[in-house]
Amino acid sequence: MKMWVLKTTIFLQILSGFCFLGLHSKTHKQYTFVVKEVQYTRLCSTKSILTVNGEFPGPVINAHQGETVYVNVYNRGTHNITVHWHGVKQPRNPWTDGPEYITQCPIKPGEKFRQKIIFSTEEGTLWWHAHSDWSRATVHGAIIIYPRKHRTYPFPKPYAEVPIIFGEWWKNDVWKVYTEFRRTGGSPNNSDAITINGQPGDLYPCSNSGTFKMNVDQGKTYLLRIVNAAMNLILFFSISKHNLTVVGADGCYTKPLTRDYIAISPGQTIDALLYANQEPDQYYMAARAYSSGAAVPFDNTTTTAILQYNGNYPPISSPPLPYLPYYNDTQAAFNFFGSLRGLPKRYPKSIPFNATTHIETTLSVNTFPCPKGQTCEGPNGTRFATSINNISFVAPSIDILEAYYYHIKGVYRKGFPTFPPFLFNFTAQYLPLELQIPKKGTKAIVLKYGSVVELVFQGTNLVGGIDHPMHLHGYSFHVVGYGFGNFDKAKDPLQYNLVDPPLLNTVVVPKNGWATIRFKATNPGVWLMHCHLERHLSWGMETVFIVKNGKGWNETLLPPPPDMPRC
Repeated sequence: MKMWVLKTTIFLQILSGFCFLGLHSKTHKQYTFVVKEVQYTRLCSTKSILTVNGEFPGPVINAHQGETVYVNVYNRGTHNITVHWHGVKQPRNPWTDGPEYITQCPIKPGEKFRQKIIFSTEEGTLWWHAHSDWSRATVHGAIIIYPRKHRTYPFPKPYAEVPIIFGEWWKNDVWKVYTEFRRTGGSPNNSDAITINGQPGDLYPCSNSGTFKMNVDQGKTYLLRIVNAAMNLILFFSISKHNLTVVGADGCYTKPLTRDYIAISPGQTIDALLYANQEPDQYYMAARAYSSGAAVPFDNTTTTAILQYNGNYPPISSPPLPYLPYYNDTQAAFNFFGSLRGLPKRYPKSIPFNATTHIETTLSVNTFPCPKGQTCEGPNGTRFATSINNISFVAPSIDILEAYYYHIKGVYRKGFPTFPPFLFNFTAQYLPLELQIPKKGTKAIVLKYGSVVELVFQGTNLVGGIDHPMHLHGYSFHVVGYGFGNFDKAKDPLQYNLVDPPLLNTVVVPKNGWATIRFKATNPGVWLMHCHLERHLSWGMETVFIVKNGKGWNETLLPPPPDMPRC
């Protein structure tokens, strides 16, 4: 009997592998992504940028819930590249998730990789982006997942749907910006403009003619599919004289939330209904940074687009700018983030009530001493670093997923601490200097299949407190609690929202505060967790979850595709 079960399991895994390789009759949607350099002109100057198919932002991927899509990625650029499908859970298939040296080695110039995107429970707006160095500054685009056929939205169907993608633009070459701050150990140069759908807007020089315009009919409803693809900026966004009704976030629907502005961090997506209920005219759409770090430089410019009603009317010469909270208005940002609520009727039985695995992590900006013979531009002549539980991540030269799957030793270590190694007042104004230097390491957190994980993110004031948008690959999670100050494990869990917490893939941890998430570890494989402020990721604020296989074939990691890029 045992031998029969073993043979059946092996057969099913082989069959699963055949399906993974596409050896079946069902036809799947295919996309071709050619990564290449193209000349673009912005802010009165022209430079070469890395694009997909020559487009900035890149092409939109469309799918229905539960579909599988293939993307053939060709690297025609001059640097290594990977592509990540942000917020797509990829059940049992981390092989094509995309983060460099975590689940794959990069696609080298002149090579290609056929990536399989397995959509499961996601609905709404997600996005894709490069996941190597700073390539995602211009290599990104939207993913739109419609409900399953014969199923409807949990809100009235809009008249039209419009992607709104925020980005950042540097006059200088982004690769030079990246290599320079990595060399000096200082902060990267601020971007020169924030963009909406690739355009800075008419408040910037030489930008009036390219300003994005959204045409609407009075009385109609429009679904804005909003993506924050900016590298280092949490943004406030609003539309003059119009409210936005949020109905989804991070590829999951939410209870309707009507506001005159939204806050959105890098990595996050928001679905919002716009009711064109004003007098026909032109109205500004605008976005600018929210930045809580007192001494953290940021792009303080304002990007604009124009909401333009169809019809015959004399347009005003200068539309008024909409209300936007002040750049350091933490209360405004977290009044929005904390007001998001899930939609339990759409996702029944998904809230994990009883956690079996408890993890507490500190998120810190740190420093390393400057090596002898070098001049460093971090605080007091040091080099900037970041850490989770006092470990600053060091990327390996062989991807961790391959090392895990083939039992290659020496690539990573288990035993990432699930509790801060030092206990202190994490949010105190002055902290001991000896706490500022983290350890370096390539460590992973190993989870048993089926574990119900409660993970507390605790921000610290080391070097300087700031908000951290934390993203977990391979999972959506419930955000059950937020707070300011130090997390109190005796009191704060009593205030958790276990009724209708939002289901997200990126959570913003408040400056000198905390956030708690819960998820069930039922997606085996290797999954990256990191801060989505790109400078913090570059400095080491990341770690890896390894989720073990379960017992059945459908709880087991799929085999790798045949064309995995080699290191």
